[in-house]
Amino acid sequence: MPNKSDNKEKINLHHGSGGEHTTKLLNEVIFKHLNNPILNVRHDGAFLDIQGKLAFSTDSYVIHPIFFKGGNIGELAVNGTVNDLSMCGAIPKYLSLAFIIEEGFGIEEFTEIIKSIRATADKAGVFIVTGDTKVVEKGKGDKIYINTSGVGVLHEKANIKISRILTGDSIIVNMPIASHGMAIMSEREGLQFESEILSDTNNLNFIVEKLMDTCGDDIHFLRDATRGGLASVLHEITTESNLGILLEDEKILVDTQVKSACEILGLDPLYVANEGVFACIVSKSVENEIMEILKSLGQNPSIIGKITDDPKAKIILESAFGGKRVVSPLIGEQLPRIC
Repeated sequence: MPNKSDNKEKINLHHGSGGEHTTKLLNEVIFKHLNNPILNVRHDGAFLDIQGKLAFSTDSYVIHPIFFKGGNIGELAVNGTVNDLSMCGAIPKYLSLAFIIEEGFGIEEFTEIIKSIRATADKAGVFIVTGDTKVVEKGKGDKIYINTSGVGVLHEKANIKISRILTGDSIIVNMPIASHGMAIMSEREGLQFESEILSDTNNLNFIVEKLMDTCGDDIHFLRDATRGGLASVLHEITTESNLGILLEDEKILVDTQVKSACEILGLDPLYVANEGVFACIVSKSVENEIMEILKSLGQNPSIIGKITDDPKAKIILESAFGGKRVVSPLIGEQLPRIC
């Protein structure tokens, strides 16, 4: 007997032809759920009224599976670009949205992704203003890939550069790490735990804006810890600055279920991807104020370490018992198709 889903409408090559089927997909799914005054002009581009210094970012999303515990590829795409702009010290305003869809992908699933994109954009306070849709033959894709680009206005106090990082600066992380990567991997591997591991995908723009409003001059660097995890972000800092980092192992928070999943799969949480975690390098004089702001915004922050001038370009992890080890850079792809 055929699967019930076999009777549901699928996307086919005609939907990417630019003709009647394309118009129907745009009108009945995309424009219907994403409508706003700028997008509704339906031009080849968007007409934007922006003043001030701009930040611009783009990213592509090929995550597998596309629906996962805590989110889906559409939610991830919006949050990912919103967060990239936020890490520049910008206030995100507008996003573009481009789909590459494999022939045979269900209209119902596509609609669910579009609805999630709208809800996530509304939550982050951004508009989807332009986009594109392409369809490839069956077997030439993996259901759906998404590209988003974004524009934001730089906060007046923003000056986010690795070159501003100083010896003695504090390193603050806003939330426990490794939840997103383990949510994806536990689903791929069919692992069961007492409670579900959920992706931490979330927009960070309002959190960063509040931090910039209050402590902008003392915030030297921001970076979200996505692919390659927290360790890769910190290695980028040490490599580019030629400074060192001393981390306190017990201050790096990992949820119990996430830690268990990492142990089962033989993964180090430091290298596992996140989608709602960022590292904030700040003057030590404001570390307590930033901690209080993050807590007031529902975060679970921790001061995990500090910037040092010896050893240079290395990360040292100190255990609660005083033992020390070097945190090496990630070699190869630990978790493919994670975002």
